[in-house]
Amino acid sequence: MAVHIVGGGLAGSEAAWQLAERGVAVVLHEMRPERQTPAHRSDRLAELVCSNTFKSTETTNAHGLLKAEMRALGCMVLAAADATRIPAGTALAVDRDQFAAAVTTRIEGHRLITVERGEVTTIPSPGILATGPLTSDALAAALRARLGADALAFYDAIAPVVDADTIDSALVFRASRYGKETMEGGPAGGEPEGEGAYLNCPLTHEEYDRFIDALQSADQYHGHEFDAAPYFEGCLPVEVMAARGRDVLRFGPLKPVGLTDPRTGRRPYAVVQLRREDRAGRMWNMVGFQTRLRIPEQQRVFRAIPGLSEVEFLRYGSIHRNSYVNAPAVLSAHLSLRDDPMALLAGQMTGVEGYTESAATGLLAGINLARMLEGASPVIPPPTTMLGALYRYLREADPLHFQPMNANFGLLDELTVPIRDKRRKRESYAERSLRDIAAWRDGMGGAEGVGHVVSGAGSTT
Repeated sequence: MAVHIVGGGLAGSEAAWQLAERGVAVVLHEMRPERQTPAHRSDRLAELVCSNTFKSTETTNAHGLLKAEMRALGCMVLAAADATRIPAGTALAVDRDQFAAAVTTRIEGHRLITVERGEVTTIPSPGILATGPLTSDALAAALRARLGADALAFYDAIAPVVDADTIDSALVFRASRYGKETMEGGPAGGEPEGEGAYLNCPLTHEEYDRFIDALQSADQYHGHEFDAAPYFEGCLPVEVMAARGRDVLRFGPLKPVGLTDPRTGRRPYAVVQLRREDRAGRMWNMVGFQTRLRIPEQQRVFRAIPGLSEVEFLRYGSIHRNSYVNAPAVLSAHLSLRDDPMALLAGQMTGVEGYTESAATGLLAGINLARMLEGASPVIPPPTTMLGALYRYLREADPLHFQPMNANFGLLDELTVPIRDKRRKRESYAERSLRDIAAWRDGMGGAEGVGHVVSGAGSTT
């Protein structure tokens, strides 16, 4: 019996390879060239439609650390990237045509993989759905029918996420509107009481005017035609709101009503609110700041907000076409349908962002499906690893505010012994992560003490 994988991108190709290397026959379905997308230009597998870089290779960078973990697990996509690498400093940049050709050659040349061209409109089981951000309408409709009408989004409206340790606690205050569910303490202190306990960056009239001037003059990103996502009135880019009038933001996401600055005893002229993104309070989301500003402009404009002048961005804001599911609401811990643990999802449609992250979920999906076909339980690396921490985010994020996430150090379990020096802290994260991913890999045969062994449709033991 062959396993069916739908989608020949990074995640689907990696999943097919992992299964085949474990002796499982695979049919990899790719609808191109019979049906093209607005982004692709060829019929090759793993075609890179945006940037030609997989980002940093340094383990003190979150993307570099994730790649090091993937290499430890035998990632085929990264081997193809290494073989087609072009000079780009510490970044893993590739010749995109040679890279796609290298992946295609590896997949088509494997004796246990058959590539079939044509659109698939049903969810395979046992199998993996890895159709990416441009999932066909028919398959998206099948997924919505299976998961529920509200389980699938068709575009990202992502606000930036910042590192709690880099917020200036002397310039922000913690409160919810009208004093509901307030909480004392700095950016990372304590647990919120309910859904309140926002961090608030107060702006004076003068500070607000400077912020609006900077926002209105900032350079925006313009990508592929398929990225021209329609703007919904309830979820407009922050720069679009600013362009509609100087006070639009002050009566929208920056409204100060119901908030009193404890330092002045008065209501601020405007307030930028940050909402907790993770359980530990290490990542904070800039509420209402979905944006198409270029990354340097996000750094320049948003760091002009009081309390955020030295802030480190763990994720930048964006708006673009991207079909993805509300993973914490409808998927199991190992990213399968909750009513069918043998029907897995992988790639961007699971709620991860980026080439490396997409390939990583394909890698783990392939490993887990091979295990389950042998009667073993699916496994997830520990949250001290970047791969395990990504999976934890997809499992534990708030379904009401779920947004796709890329690899970042804010996802990892905190170090046992705190380290203040930023570089040394990241070096310690990397040392622990690579040690733990190796132990998890070596203990995958049945050692439940390493990472998580998933039982049933999604619980962990």
